[in-house]
Amino acid sequence: MENEKKNITFIVNPISGTKSKDELPQLIGQRIDASKYNCRIVSTEYAGHAAAIASQCVSEGVDICVAVGGDGTVNEVARSLVHSQVALGIIPCGSGNGLARHLCLPMNMKGAIDIINLGQTAFFDYGVINEKPFFCTCGMGFDAFVSLKFAEAGKRGLVTYVENVLKEGLKYEPDTYIIEDEAGKNKYKAFLITCANAAQYGNNAYIAPGASMQDGVMDIIIMEPFNVIEAPKIAMDLFAKTLSSNSHIKTFQARSIHIHRERPGAVHFDGDPINMDTEINISIKPLGLKAIINPETTEDPALPNPMANAISSIIDKIIT
Repeated sequence: MENEKKNITFIVNPISGTKSKDELPQLIGQRIDASKYNCRIVSTEYAGHAAAIASQCVSEGVDICVAVGGDGTVNEVARSLVHSQVALGIIPCGSGNGLARHLCLPMNMKGAIDIINLGQTAFFDYGVINEKPFFCTCGMGFDAFVSLKFAEAGKRGLVTYVENVLKEGLKYEPDTYIIEDEAGKNKYKAFLITCANAAQYGNNAYIAPGASMQDGVMDIIIMEPFNVIEAPKIAMDLFAKTLSSNSHIKTFQARSIHIHRERPGAVHFDGDPINMDTEINISIKPLGLKAIINPETTEDPALPNPMANAISSIIDKIIT
């Protein structure tokens, strides 16, 4: 029946991200459209709990599961919702908020709840790396190294984190990879390899400015080794949506690829690091995720981001 209320479960990770969620229950009570929705709020208690709650929501036929947290929480919830009719909603509370930013969702709780009230949905692609689902990006090389450093950091102070990672990153040794796709096999020496379903890592850092989550392919970005003097330009290109024009970047699109690397090591999926072997399979799953969208915004804009200038100045300081 058209007038029947829909059921929403808000899955809250109380320790993820950088924002306090203490005011969320009150905000939901004040702003959610009670004529449309019945709501419940569930807090996670351990790693993997968000995925378990979301799976239960699918079994119960809940209409919308809202992930309240950072990119890791969003990934946990989303991977349990794929190929179901349960829509993913997001209240972004992390430091990067990659998927929320790609979907042009508000970065504040009030605005995110208002978008949920509109109730408009669409279907999106997602990716899989060695059976691990991802929704924005996965990769290896330097970005996996960055993810490891972020996971190891006791304090998530952004400037300190960026400075420490860049200091070590400028000494990072590129690896050799063999990439096989539908067109054939090629060998690359690369600083990083990223497979992008969405345009950005998060924080408006656009690793694949032209990526779409509804085209049935992923954008493969190969960053070749570069001189330390060129690092500030690469950092600025990342935030200016111009990375694809950089001479050290090679890009192509594929539905699936196989990567062979010289040794096991870290990879990341949506920023979460994990160790994998030398053989890695990555593929795209077309239109497998239903998600709440912002109907008032159709394009992900290149927003001014003070982090771009911060990174550039930090690199300048490190190399001088």
